[in-house]
Amino acid sequence: METTKKKTPMPLIAGILAITAGGLKLFLVLGLIALGFFAIAPPEITEIGPLTLFLGSVIPLVILVTLAIVGGIFAIQRKRFGLALTGAIAALLPFSLLGLASIILLAISKEEFE
Repeated sequence: METTKKKTPMPLIAGILAITAGGLKLFLVLGLIALGFFAIAPPEITEIGPLTLFLGSVIPLVILVTLAIVGGIFAIQRKRFGLALTGAIAALLPFSLLGLASIILLAISKEEFE
């Protein structure tokens, strides 16, 4: 006799929260890019160029945005729990209540994943 897994909306909500947090971080990245066009490095910083400072702040955020959105998609599909959880953790960083809620909902609904 087959037992069917109980499906709750928790992974769906967790995925939506992770994607939303990733989208908000995407706006932050776009703002930093726009600011990068107008910002000038302070004169005290001579060894590190403005481009290095800019890339050092944007590239990690782009990685977090990508992980959060991809993890949210896998959470909605209820596939690859590890990647979904990685995306929720990326949505949490640096700190987001949406990411925290996503992690909690994913942890509760772990048995629903393939």
